[in-house]
Amino acid sequence: MRIAMIGTGYVGLVSGACFSEFGIDVVCVDKDEAKIAGLHQNRMPIYEPGLDALVADNVKDGRLSFTTDLKSAVSGADAVFIAVGTPSRRGDGHADLSYVYAAAREIAESLTRYTVIVTKSTVPVGTGREVERIIRETRPDAEFDVVSNPEFLREGSAINDFMRPDRVVIGTESERARAVMKQLYRVLYLIETPIVFTSLETSELIKYAANTFLAAKITFINEIADLCEAVGADVHDVARGIGLDGRIGKKFLHPGPGYGGSCFPKDTLALVRTARDKGSPLRIIETVVSINEERKRKMADKIIAAAGGSVKGKTVAVLGLTFKPNTDDMRDSPSLEIIPALQAAGATVRAFDPEGMEEAKTLLTGVVYCDDAYATLKDADVMAVLTEWNEFRALDLDKIKALLKTPTIVDLRNIYSPAEMIGAGFHYTSIGRPGSDSH
Repeated sequence: MRIAMIGTGYVGLVSGACFSEFGIDVVCVDKDEAKIAGLHQNRMPIYEPGLDALVADNVKDGRLSFTTDLKSAVSGADAVFIAVGTPSRRGDGHADLSYVYAAAREIAESLTRYTVIVTKSTVPVGTGREVERIIRETRPDAEFDVVSNPEFLREGSAINDFMRPDRVVIGTESERARAVMKQLYRVLYLIETPIVFTSLETSELIKYAANTFLAAKITFINEIADLCEAVGADVHDVARGIGLDGRIGKKFLHPGPGYGGSCFPKDTLALVRTARDKGSPLRIIETVVSINEERKRKMADKIIAAAGGSVKGKTVAVLGLTFKPNTDDMRDSPSLEIIPALQAAGATVRAFDPEGMEEAKTLLTGVVYCDDAYATLKDADVMAVLTEWNEFRALDLDKIKALLKTPTIVDLRNIYSPAEMIGAGFHYTSIGRPGSDSH
């Protein structure tokens, strides 16, 4: 089989590389000539563990290629995947579908035979029908079906998520399209992966419902963490105690400074807008969105409180800038709210992140970027952990103490033990656990 993947961002590149690993011929298309030139030299535009090796192997074996020529990629393809960006639209929070619709028009002009057009991008309910209308209007003679096939990839473990997914969701009412999609995912059928076939609209909604539910779960445990601090309980024990209930589950019950990244913030907002427009508001998710935004700002207050109530003229050493570890993604990262708030309060911020600093430099000004974790700490008044990179878990506590002006640590990811930190002589603040300093 042969497929074209339109867009070599996070979803398109990972999906394209993984499909080629399944033995399918894949052509990845992007208008960005520099990005395609980089991919030809095995330079990845994103950081994802294992992706460079996967791409190199499949390019070498002739199953994976890259081009800026959409027409040649689409011509003769069994399926064409639309994997372009759908960022939040400025002003109203709706998903910006201009890239999706532009891709649909270009695809329509390039069709030469029956082709399945698959929306892989996260799109609001009704987008698939509009893509179908655009293609039909552009090419009334074309033979095609439009399918929804949302991705459920977690940054940092995306390859494994594609190869061994919890489920594959396919929205189509066409038996012909269903047969093509079954063939594409044949490898996953063989390992008995649940394949959920449903309508276009249902498939589109499943993606949003999944992400907003997880965002709600994170927000729930963050609020429980605040209550734990107020009553002297331990949020990790609470999370374990409820997570062992099979109806609840233990995943996404880790307290922190609020969710970020490329999916949860824009998807919660887009679903809220869609629901309002349809006269069926999702009040729970509306609350989740507002609590999460407020939480990021409150985390700056937590750091200021730990520094004695003021950071004016003080230095804060920030460890971690990306929204989560094992990615270089800075989109809606808590650091983008916390660091400017600290700067506005008069602090100098020194920062280090293993993968995110190049992107951070375009988004955060006035920050002193350092070469490693220890370099951020020299003469700093407080150290704040914003992202739980594994390398931060194993730092030398004696060295940290010697470098800091005052032994004050604010751990917004709970990567250290309160008892160990207090025993080592630190003023230690974490999220929702007794044994931390209270200010």
